[in-house]
Parts: sequence; structure tokens; C-alpha cells
Amino acid sequence: MSETSRLSIENLVKEYPSAGGVLRVLDGASLSANPGDSVAITGPSGSGKSTLLYIAGLLEPPTSGKVLLDGHEPWTLDALGQARFRNQQVGFVFQDHHLLPQCTVLENVLIPTIAASREAASATGSETRASQLLQRVGLQDRIHHRPAQLSGGERQRVAVCRALINQPKLLLADEPTGNLDRKTADVIGSLLLEVARESGAILICVTHSGELAERFPRRYELVDGKLVDVSK
Repeated sequence: MSETSRLSIENLVKEYPSAGGVLRVLDGASLSANPGDSVAITGPSGSGKSTLLYIAGLLEPPTSGKVLLDGHEPWTLDALGQARFRNQQVGFVFQDHHLLPQCTVLENVLIPTIAASREAASATGSETRASQLLQRVGLQDRIHHRPAQLSGGERQRVAVCRALINQPKLLLADEPTGNLDRKTADVIGSLLLEVARESGAILICVTHSGELAERFPRRYELVDGKLVDVSK
């Protein structure tokens, strides 16, 4: 496997100004992963888990350190380049599904392809892939429904499909089961692990759920701004 296909997070530092001085949330956090790897990150509230995820996904810049994906260092790109890289290489699943209420299930899944400004000739292919993803997660009979007509678990499954529509190399999940009951959370946890493995994406999941984290082959805890391997 080539080095360029890996995710490499190197010595990330993130600082915020505060009334008491500079607050350092991340203090040299490092992580590497290969395609198909699934990594869970745990830690108490305020430890910097989501911050780490947002830096990896180009939603928030680091104070220092590097993020490399597929041989590229996206934080060196201009704003337009970062937006394009994020759209094409990274998929997000959040605690809140963030579906557009006025759009159908199929339309919600297709939103990232519209943002990519792809040529009309590819629209049919994108719609076919969206339909295939929805069938994969058991929502083939819901494609014309709107979010208000779905259960919480169904909405989150739509969000997973939306995250996968552009075939990202990196799939980031921030408390993806936080708003779900235990049974539905188990289903979504299984789904994330399965689709990441099937697609060959790198999955990084931030969670407070010890039960969800235990299902991941690689587990880290964020302690004093650093990632500590707790897999063993």
C-alpha cells in the first residue's frame, strides 16, 4: 500500500484565546491510518475530540501541525481549494443529521454532488449511486419521502449515504449515535463500520459511547491534548 493513500495527522496543536490566557486544547496529537481502517476516539467533554475531527476535515484550522491525506496537505490550499478538497475527499456524519427539510431523501443525498458543480452528464451517474446507497441501507422505499416523515435512525442512515455519495477517502463521524436510542445506535454503528470497510474509506469516529468505541478495531483516548492508544 502506498504512503500517499494514508491519512497522517502530525503533531496537531490547537489554541484558543481565553480570559485566563491561551487555552491549548490539542497539544501534539498525532494519528495515522490506512484505507479501510476504522478508528474510535473517546475522551471527556471539552477534551478536543470534535476539534481534532474538524481540523482533519478542514472545518477548523490548526494552530500548528499537519494533516496529510492521499499525499496532499490540504491546509496549504487556498479557501476554494480547501472547499473542493473537503467536498471531494471527506464525508461527514454529525450527531444531528442536518438534512434539508424541504428536500426529499434522494435530493438530500445528492446535495454534495451539486456543491461539487459537476457536469450535467454526470448527474445520472450520481443519482444511480445515490439510489444504490439508499438501497444498501434499506431506504429504497423512502427516496421520495422528506425528513419529517422518517424516524431518527432513518434520518441518520440518509446522512451516512450523503457522506458517502462522492466516494470520500476519509469518513468523519462526530457523535453519530448521540441522539439515538440504544437499539438504533447499534444499527448505525454497524452500518458505519460496514460501509467504511466496503468502500475502503478511513473512518474516524468521535464518541462518548464506550459500547460504540469497543466495536472499533483501533481505539484512542484524547488525554491532555494527545491521542493515547487504548486498543489493547
